[in-house]
Amino acid sequence: MNPKYLILAAAAVALLSCKSEMKEEKGYIGPSQIVVADGKMTPEVLLSLGRLSDPQLSPDGKTILYGVSYTDIAENRSVRNLYTIPVEGGPAVPLTKDGKSISSARWSPEGDAVYFLREGQLFKAPFKDGRLGRREKLSEVPGGIDDYKLSPDGNAIIYVSYVRSAVEVPSDSDPALDKAEAYATEDLMYRHWDHWVKEISHSFVASLGNGVITDGLDILGGEEVKYQLPNGPFADIDDLAWSPDGRYILYACKKLEGKEYAFSTNSCLYLYNILTGETSQLTYGGGYDTHPVWSPDGSRIAWCSMERDGYEADKVRLLMADVIPADEEEDGQALNPVIDNLVDLTTDFPYNVEAPLWAEDGKSLYFCSLVDGVQALFSVVADMETAYFRLTSDKLWFDFASPFGVLQDGTLLTTYMSMDFPPELAAVNDNAVRQISYENEHILKQLDKHETISRQVETVDGEKMLTWVLFPPKFDPTKEYPAIEICLGGPQGTLSQGWSYRWNYLLMAHQGYVVVLPNRRGTTAFGQPWCEQISGDYPGLNMQDYLSAARMIKAEPYISGVAACGASYGGYSVYYLAGVHGDVYDCFIAHAGIFNEEHMYMTTEEMWFPNWDNGGLHEYAYTPGETGPGSDGETFGGIRQGGSPWSSAPKAKRHYALSPHNLVKNWHTPIMCVHGGCDFRVPYDQGMAAFNAAQMMGVPSRLVVFPNENHWILKPQNALYWHRNYFAWLDRWMKASDTE
Repeated sequence: MNPKYLILAAAAVALLSCKSEMKEEKGYIGPSQIVVADGKMTPEVLLSLGRLSDPQLSPDGKTILYGVSYTDIAENRSVRNLYTIPVEGGPAVPLTKDGKSISSARWSPEGDAVYFLREGQLFKAPFKDGRLGRREKLSEVPGGIDDYKLSPDGNAIIYVSYVRSAVEVPSDSDPALDKAEAYATEDLMYRHWDHWVKEISHSFVASLGNGVITDGLDILGGEEVKYQLPNGPFADIDDLAWSPDGRYILYACKKLEGKEYAFSTNSCLYLYNILTGETSQLTYGGGYDTHPVWSPDGSRIAWCSMERDGYEADKVRLLMADVIPADEEEDGQALNPVIDNLVDLTTDFPYNVEAPLWAEDGKSLYFCSLVDGVQALFSVVADMETAYFRLTSDKLWFDFASPFGVLQDGTLLTTYMSMDFPPELAAVNDNAVRQISYENEHILKQLDKHETISRQVETVDGEKMLTWVLFPPKFDPTKEYPAIEICLGGPQGTLSQGWSYRWNYLLMAHQGYVVVLPNRRGTTAFGQPWCEQISGDYPGLNMQDYLSAARMIKAEPYISGVAACGASYGGYSVYYLAGVHGDVYDCFIAHAGIFNEEHMYMTTEEMWFPNWDNGGLHEYAYTPGETGPGSDGETFGGIRQGGSPWSSAPKAKRHYALSPHNLVKNWHTPIMCVHGGCDFRVPYDQGMAAFNAAQMMGVPSRLVVFPNENHWILKPQNALYWHRNYFAWLDRWMKASDTE
């Protein structure tokens, strides 16, 4: 062994010895020591894995700070605590053993302290000799802090909290009705994904070092209290960025409300002056502008941008512009800078860009992108338009996340994962990958090995479709196995080398199934034409792609039958295939699936989604402020709704005519419908209606509803129950010798 690593290991052991004295707070959940029986992965094994996230490189480039969540199924909860690990590798060192989760841990600019959130408030602790010292509570914000960013000099923060929305509650009209619970509105966007919009996110600026923070200066403030910053529903703090000199905050915001908000994806960039409170708009029109980042010297900005309003799956470009200081003054106050020389750095790059990171010299940017089924790392030269370079080999079947740090020798620090293991810390240089952390090695090494292959399936129109196939451990081609075909959600997305704690393909293979993952029309890693084809053609080519993949695997002598399973749009796919497949499939499972497209249009929340994808397409996209019927679409209520059930657009009419609920008379294959009661994206009555219809058609069927879950099933015991139902239903119809 390299002596350097022996020294590091000895140092880590010494630190761990010191750490052994760290007091475990009541409620602490530590790493699982589960023993895997017979090399087989189970739902219990899956839920025992540590979930590593949010890595942060120390200012001196030597240490990575990150968090890991561990789950206790019996207690039905998870707790996240902090760790450090040397960049060179070695044992992870625990920093905290709290009984309640710690999140958003950040280094101080000097690396001598760590900031973090616990129970919605900000804390700071000195960091010395690999340990955290006594904590200092820095905030008592009444609504709590959801997330934050330190200023470059560490003297201030941007933090996200929540303010009242326009949705009314009974106490607004009568304070005595404080025990009544109701919501009233006269506009759209009164609920979002999984919550009633009683509050919306706002961002605040506050100084550090002037006492405990109780309130900050609202960046939106004044008349703009109705807008959200960061944008809902997930309020990503990376939509705000401090300038290197700390004078400005660059942010992305969709300054719309009600129906306009529901029908548009048009977020723009704004610049907020810390000293004057002045805000200026930098970009106009188009779709989402997100994730702005400053160059190290503050002379440029870059950001992710979609060109077309109303289309969530438009190509994500990497735009860059020069920041021009304003020399003039108005009323004795300096004006905000402006931007100029805007360029698209990815004109000839056919894929989507995610989370750019500037190189330290400001001459290039790093980003990640899904390309041909795997997520890879790239760089692009700022002064050479379209001069981009792939930094990870196309031979590596790993999904690399956005880099979070760059070392002096150009090594990128990132996380990576595959279908075989959850995210781990890694270093990438010259196409070589060095794994840094081994959070779950002690569990994963107990599992039996399996094989994954990629196949190119020919589609009905002569195209080639990447399809992953996972085989069970100890696969024997002379025997027969049932297969699961995964129907992707989205509808835009990619079946890549990712890791999921519910749709876990390794777990499915370990239950004795061949798992088939077709990247059908609408997937995003194969260029924009392949992605866009699905819009306005839900019942078309992508469904034939599923059938092509199913027939491919069913033709193999080792396959006894095929089940189709999917969530969200994947659930729609299951419901649609149930009405058209004939005898291709032997069993179906739909989670959070769209069943009745007409009802879905009138009950979902972000209206731009069905308006575009249901046949409206870009010629029917909403344009803020525009009224009257355009020559390219139909306007109702002052809003273009070419993808609505009442539209006369040919693709929309076809779309609704072929909604899965209109094909129920053809259903004959066992189907299980699963839904979350707090799912407002695809409301739970979609799953209930599908189950009721199956019952009325005499089709063997099962309904599972999680009343307190949303589009995802998140609580540990609920997740375990989900898995048990999933495999019990599959085994019942795919493995039993005599089906019901």
